[in-house]
Amino acid sequence: MAETEARGSWIEYDVIVRRNVMVPMRDGVKLATDLYFPAKHGEIVQGAFPAVIERTPYDKESKFSEGRYLARRGYVAVRQDVRGRFESEGVWHPFAKEAPDGYDTVEWVAAQPWCDGNVGTMGGSYCGSDQSALATLNPPHLKAMVVAVGTSNYHTSSMRQNGALEVRFMIYAFRMATTSREALADASLKAALDADFARVGEWLTRTPYRKGSSALRFLPTYEQWVLDLLGEGDFNEYWKQRGYAIDHYYDEHADVPTIYLGGWYDSYTRGTTANYVALSKRMTSPQHLFMGPWTHGGWGNSFAGDVDFGQDSVLDDYDGYRLRWFDRWLKGFDNGVDREKPVRIFVMGGGDGRRNREGRLSYLGAWRDVEDWPLPGTRFTPYYLHPDGSIGEDIPEPSEPSRYTFDPRDPVPTVGGNLSAGDPILVAGAYDQRGDSRFYGCRDNLPLSARSDVLVFQTPELKEPLEVTGPLTMKLWASSTAADTDFTVKLIDVHPPNEDYPDGFAQNITDSIIRGRYRNSRETQDLMSPGEIHELEIVMYPTATVFDAGHRIRVDVSSSNFPRFDVNPNTGGPLGRDRRVVLAENAVFHDPDHPSHIVLPIIPVC
Repeated sequence: MAETEARGSWIEYDVIVRRNVMVPMRDGVKLATDLYFPAKHGEIVQGAFPAVIERTPYDKESKFSEGRYLARRGYVAVRQDVRGRFESEGVWHPFAKEAPDGYDTVEWVAAQPWCDGNVGTMGGSYCGSDQSALATLNPPHLKAMVVAVGTSNYHTSSMRQNGALEVRFMIYAFRMATTSREALADASLKAALDADFARVGEWLTRTPYRKGSSALRFLPTYEQWVLDLLGEGDFNEYWKQRGYAIDHYYDEHADVPTIYLGGWYDSYTRGTTANYVALSKRMTSPQHLFMGPWTHGGWGNSFAGDVDFGQDSVLDDYDGYRLRWFDRWLKGFDNGVDREKPVRIFVMGGGDGRRNREGRLSYLGAWRDVEDWPLPGTRFTPYYLHPDGSIGEDIPEPSEPSRYTFDPRDPVPTVGGNLSAGDPILVAGAYDQRGDSRFYGCRDNLPLSARSDVLVFQTPELKEPLEVTGPLTMKLWASSTAADTDFTVKLIDVHPPNEDYPDGFAQNITDSIIRGRYRNSRETQDLMSPGEIHELEIVMYPTATVFDAGHRIRVDVSSSNFPRFDVNPNTGGPLGRDRRVVLAENAVFHDPDHPSHIVLPIIPVC
């Protein structure tokens, strides 16, 4: 084997591209596919190479740089428009129906004379999830995957979360409509769709969405998808399609070496870790988890929002990182990736809390390579809410509940968090939890904790650092005067004041929500009994962070976080259709019989 070939990262070839090769699917629909071939002296190199596929709804031509990178290094790079998008035939059903098309593409590629039968897949976000979808059908020639920021189940933690809708996907529908095949073929239609997307923030005030009211009416399948998102709350057959519910088909999933890459401030944090946890136990092939302090696709930055984690946090060779994986599993190079520890995480925290030259809070952190996730030896510790606004390990004393009024017409605004696909409305990352004109719905610059509908519980200043790394859960005993209402929870690192931040900095770490009617089951709605105390389990997004000495651990409880999640009208009426709202008098209990608490995954000091 030549030294250049063994290293794998050297450029050996020129590139020739064959564009818009129409690949037939099992139902006769043809998908437009660009093929990037290794070449020399103006000719495609004869022989068979491994192939790497990326399937995208965002225009395959935008993937030319990655295609050329792989072809120069001895791969046939396959870039494909998914069904119904750009040059491909058929009707686009977002996410849901990618499994069979993906399977057919893998097997078509493997059967071509230029492929040696070893096929890998790559991509992030939609292009990450559609890999997992096709893998549930176990294509025989699929040999390796790099799944970046993809989901495990869109109903569990991506489009819906514990019963509530993630509004970013309504925004996403308006955005994707502007690049639909119909819009690209009709300038007048595109102008109408562009105008509606430009004012999508106004459309969020016209809820529930009424069929035929926006320019989406000219794209019936896009509009129907919005209506489905709003109205399909139960985990039913709609949500059990392979493209939505990857975890529903884990037992049928291909057993191939896979990297699951994600970020602590990404919209798919929970899905990324869930895929690794489940499949690392089921598979015989290596399964790796790689989690950084990033927003959605933000691994090339050292920051998330207004917080910076230092230059060491940057994944500055994303192409090379993926190439090593494919070189090992598609070409058989002994480059050592199979001997690395399977889990690499960035543990945030430890900075000086001052403002750096870019104007962001310095939080820093460090990489850690470990054997598994959650980390072996994690001490899952309940921190109980107390009526005086404190939290700690002591069981609360008998007390009256903490009460507040939730008015759906005045929701708590979203200030950062685990987001994507929300431009120009939603902004992902870590921010001081106060009003700010950068965020949709903020009318002032006051702390969110000053609102009467936000309950605040926090520790005293910590005497020594405390690491919280792993999955988190909130156990809440609560009641409401409404037949249905939401409860939100947010974990916050409260930084002490300094010269740069004289009022301190309340940094969001992770959050979640639960819709009351789904407190017992995702499959079946069960309205709340007004005044009755209900036990609610709120699964949060995982994290890895160190609360430093002098900081406080804070938990905020409320009933809205908009437009991260849709606002519950409190009526108990049909999802996505009820035009009424009612006030809800909500109560959170913290007494020995109803010990509301957050379970923190604490890592003991070695």
